[in-house]
Amino acid sequence: MTQWLEAGQKAPAFELESYEGQTKKLADYAGRIVVLYFYPRDNTPGCTRQACAFRDAQDRLAAAGAVVLGVSPDAVASHEGFRDKYELNFPLLADPDHAVAEAYGAWREKNLYGKKSMGIQRSTFLIDGEGMIVKVWKRVRVDGHEEQVLAAIEALG
Repeated sequence: MTQWLEAGQKAPAFELESYEGQTKKLADYAGRIVVLYFYPRDNTPGCTRQACAFRDAQDRLAAAGAVVLGVSPDAVASHEGFRDKYELNFPLLADPDHAVAEAYGAWREKNLYGKKSMGIQRSTFLIDGEGMIVKVWKRVRVDGHEEQVLAAIEALG
């Protein structure tokens, strides 16, 4: 199983398809703070609450110089529907082979009622303008998470 990346490590470069039909690269955001969050599936209760919380905090995040990128194994078409349904205002990136999730350590063994499977562990990586990971949240609890992220961004100065 892949290890979690930790604060102080260089964020792995990636290139993923976005719901705008464009390819987004981590390098596109050089010099900016990136909130890279991994979530299991579009249109599920926890993932919807999390996406809507980041949507609602978008003005404050942008004012702090941060951009939000959501990543899941869902297809671009699923992301388009999710974005439209909830009026999401940040890119959702398709990682169907979960290569990026694996690189960050977010692709983990999960255990639900004794049944083991592999999947995304809800997690967030705060990446500074130099491409270094400055904070990692593993096994994120959705409620209030956007406030934790904002506080960490503000702590960066």
